Amino acid sequence: MNFIDIINVKIGKLFSWLLLFMVVITCIIVLLRYVFSIGFIWMQEMVRFSYAMVFLACAAYTLAEDEHVRVDIIYSKLSFRGKSIVNTIGTILFLLPVCFATLYYSFNYIVNSWMQLEGSLEERGLHAVFILKSFIWIFAIMLIFQGLSIIYKNFSTIVKKN
Repeated sequence: MNFIDIINVKIGKLFSWLLLFMVVITCIIVLLRYVFSIGFIWMQEMVRFSYAMVFLACAAYTLAEDEHVRVDIIYSKLSFRGKSIVNTIGTILFLLPVCFATLYYSFNYIVNSWMQLEGSLEERGLHAVFILKSFIWIFAIMLIFQGLSIIYKNFSTIVKKN
């Protein structure tokens, strides 16, 4: 495991704890709503924001652990070297362009959100939407670095003599 893998795994494991937090908050929301007829918008938004942060921050962790969903019709029958070639080509042709497009097209979206210190549209909602939107860039940057790590590891497998 290289430095990039270690960082992405640590970040992923840290943010995966938000899942437990989400379960607890969701139980509290249900209890308050159906037992006491009380609802708090900020709590509902907290669950949504936590879900978004888990998804965005753990994507590179999942990629580092090679746990993303894939269709194994052909891939599973390939040799280790063949899998390395497919992973390298897929990373170069699909992962990296999508990540760079995400960075490019989200730039104004995130900058404008920070300039306005954008908050929730709900009066009693959470007022840190701009921070959540920043996770879009964190997501793309972490995936770019993880993609480069994958290319490096697979390239060394590809060029290695049998």
